[in-house]
Formats: sequence, C-alpha cells, structure tokens
Amino acid sequence: MSLPARSKQRIYPDFDRYYSQCLPGSTPTSTTSSSTTTTTSSPIPSGGLPFLGGVNIAGYDFTVSTDGSFKGTGVDPPVSQFAHFASQGVNIFRIPFAWQLMTPTVGGTIDSSFFSRYDTTVQAALNSATKPYVILDLHNYARWNGAIISQGGPTDTQFSSLWSQLAAKYKSNPKIIFGIMNEPHDLSSVSTWVASVQAAVNAIRAAGATSQYILIPGSSWSSAQALPTEAGPALAQVTDPAGGTSKLIFDVHKYLDSDNSGTHADCTTSNVDVLATLNTWLKANGNRQAILSETGGGNTQSCYDNLKAELAYVKANSANLAGFCVWSAGSFDTTYVLTVTPNADGTDQPLWVQA
Repeated sequence: MSLPARSKQRIYPDFDRYYSQCLPGSTPTSTTSSSTTTTTSSPIPSGGLPFLGGVNIAGYDFTVSTDGSFKGTGVDPPVSQFAHFASQGVNIFRIPFAWQLMTPTVGGTIDSSFFSRYDTTVQAALNSATKPYVILDLHNYARWNGAIISQGGPTDTQFSSLWSQLAAKYKSNPKIIFGIMNEPHDLSSVSTWVASVQAAVNAIRAAGATSQYILIPGSSWSSAQALPTEAGPALAQVTDPAGGTSKLIFDVHKYLDSDNSGTHADCTTSNVDVLATLNTWLKANGNRQAILSETGGGNTQSCYDNLKAELAYVKANSANLAGFCVWSAGSFDTTYVLTVTPNADGTDQPLWVQA
C-alpha cells in the first residue's frame, strides 16, 4: 500500500534544513514487546560475514529526497567519530552518499573533487582502531531525480557504471562493502529491480572487486518484514560471478516506532517477531545472511528497552543476521530525534549507552 512521505529534520549550527530518509514500510508494523526471545544460532555460512556492530555516519546524503532528487553539496561528517566509536568496539560503519554528488551526470564519470572528500572519510573509517568494514551506501531510493532505475529512469548500464567505477577504486580492499542502493520503494516491477541488482553485481565483479561483500536490497524501503514474501524469493536467485552466494548479503531496515518510519522519539516494538521470521527464511533459502543496516530510536526509555532487545536477538542469531548499523551519527546535530552523534564533551547519547 502507499504510505505518506515524511522527513527527518537535521539541524546545523547556522541553519535548519530537512532531510528525507526512509518512509514507513509497506507492510504492517509488528507491535511485539521488548522480548528477549532468542534462538540457537547455527554456524556462520562458509565465507560469510563475521558479526558486525556499528553505526551510520551520515552527511553526504543530506538533502537526498525519497524520490531520488538532490539539491546540495553534502556535509562532510566529523572524522573524529570513527576513532570515538572504534574505541568502543564498533567494527562497521555505513557512509551514505548522494548519487548526484558522485556522478553529477547520470551514467557519467565520478567527480574527482567529491570523490576526494568521500574517500578521505572512507579511509579515516578504514584506518580506525578496529580495522572495520565500511559500507559505501548509495542513498537514492532506486531513483535519479524522480525516475526509477530501468523503470522509466536511468538504465541498468548507467546504474552499473557508477558501481563499476567505485569497484575499480576499492577493489584491493576486502573491508569495503558495496551497498548498491538504499531503500528501493514503490517499484513498478520487483523482477525488473532484481535484474538491476544483478547488473550492478556483475559490474562490480567485472571491475576486479571479487573479494568484497555486496549488499542486495529488496523493495518496500528495504523492509526486513517484507523481504521473505516480497522481493526475497527473486533476490535469492541473484548470482555472483565470483562464485557462490556467501558474499551477497541481503540489506534490510527496520525501525521501532509506531509506523516504522524512524520519526518518533518513542518505540513500540522490539521487532523480534519480524527478525525471527526473517532468520527462518534466511536459513531455509540457502543458509544466507542479512545485515540490519538501518535501525534506531529516540533517546527515551521505550527505545532503550526495545532497541536493546532487538540487538540482543541479532547478536544471538548472528550466523544469519550478520550485524547492524544504528541510524545515525555523522553530521546530524545532537538534537535530531534519532541522534547517536556524540556530545561536544565526548559523552555518548543515552540510547547508544543503554542499548
């Protein structure tokens, strides 16, 4: 079903802007309590990811709208945050970026000036104490300026061109993870989208990046709840030219507020029921892995409890639920409703500490 758009406010010292992130998922939100139910985790699939826990470092995605349009220059996130979080054991960072910043012309070459900014941030993350994985996250909702990839918008060749170029730049670093698209939604054809995913995977491998993991997203805002019954069965058929499927990781999101939008300070679900269903599906479909690359809540007791329960379930089932990235730190102000940006004095937000 179609759901209304919404925005997440981002506050800067000198001005206010609005930033569009995910919308509510297209499937009903679970209202489970903050249960601590766990299951026995099976061994990590051969060649799969180890358990990863981390955070989104936003900024280069600011002003990307959910229709894939973009106006702005992005905001370089503070690189000091990588050392801060790594000192606490964080071993994965997700760094979103606007497509239009990376290639100002659709299908064109990477802008060297922006890439220099972005790569400086990526290298700071890679060089932090835990030697973490870093997700390069294309944050455009399967769109370029309102038009869906291969469904009236950019061709698969134009989409793949971006990933071919990025893969060539990072092919020697196995700690890079290619997050090929943030939150595809309202697609005319899921099967056409899956073909676009396959094209991107093929381009990455053809560019020589054969050791890296690739995140493959479904539909309905990368919904963890929708994946098993909606895009998942088709996405499970995507092949890896490098061999096997262990390096193709399902990319899922799930927030904890009443409409799964990530816009409210209070949380109403731990998502344990949703994740248990997903975990069962992953095991039944080739013992695959998924990563919860966006989740989060406000700095309230309901979110402390529910996020803690959610992440405990992920950790207990990490063979198939390979990890998580909390939304979000980076260039978000500490007043943002879902902020986990450290305070100026170096202390952390209560949600980060409690959950």
